[in-house]
Amino acid sequence: MRARDLVLALIVVSIWGFNFVVIKIGLRDLPPLLFTSLRFFFAAVPLVFFVRRPEIPLHLLTGWGLAQFALQFSLLFVGMKLGMPAGLSSLVIQLQAFFTIALAWWILHEHARATQLIGAGIALSGMGIVAWHLDTRSTLVGLLLVMGAGLSWAVANILSKRMGRVQPLALAVWGSLIAVPPLLMASALIEGPRVIWHALHALTLESSLAVLFQSYPNTLLGFGVWSMLMRRYPAAQVAPFSLLVPVAGMLSASIVLHESLQTWKIAAGALVLSGLAVNQFAGRLRVLLRRAFG
Repeated sequence: MRARDLVLALIVVSIWGFNFVVIKIGLRDLPPLLFTSLRFFFAAVPLVFFVRRPEIPLHLLTGWGLAQFALQFSLLFVGMKLGMPAGLSSLVIQLQAFFTIALAWWILHEHARATQLIGAGIALSGMGIVAWHLDTRSTLVGLLLVMGAGLSWAVANILSKRMGRVQPLALAVWGSLIAVPPLLMASALIEGPRVIWHALHALTLESSLAVLFQSYPNTLLGFGVWSMLMRRYPAAQVAPFSLLVPVAGMLSASIVLHESLQTWKIAAGALVLSGLAVNQFAGRLRVLLRRAFG
């Protein structure tokens, strides 16, 4: 990978990791569903007036926008509002890799490799440590919601497999537009007009910057650069960088939000990342060993 593209990949995973800190900051003053709505409104407007709709079936675009953006991030934001720490959230949502394998087996009839199942088992043991150490019922519900966000991400991954080649910026912009109406409706029904009005009336500079960070560096820049790298290099060369997202998330949460890095968090993180690494690398390592030793 060229040095410039290596730097871009590291910038993107750093943005995506730090984003969990930004979410936690934004949730101090904004209700989660309204916060999510504002994020995708500004990711869509005004670019939607200048970017053509991607040339894919409308049902795929709609399903992807609802799963990738509306459902995933509403579950994530509510889960974090209920007490899930930013660092742990960045770790838990990476279970999407194993949810994707399970859905691909169930829906697309793709066979799961033994190494993928082993990796899933290792990662789930890390989730067991997380669940064991959560000290309140609301935080446990938050954990389940963040895991649900990972499942929604996996559904979007399956839909992406059916799209073929698509312009990434157009997909992000129009997917964001599709996410806004159901998010606003959910915010109005669940959080209520009074809460929405109070939050908008009392909007602080900190909250405004959190929304804009969500919309532009995180959604449009991150998604666009990542898709460009995936087109320019083999997926196997780019995908491993995603393992750095929870590392960046946990470190930035520790520095900015002063979330403690207890031994159990480090152990859980090591198990989840090890499981992801087994899933990502074990198959290729086995091939290399066969070539080396016949």
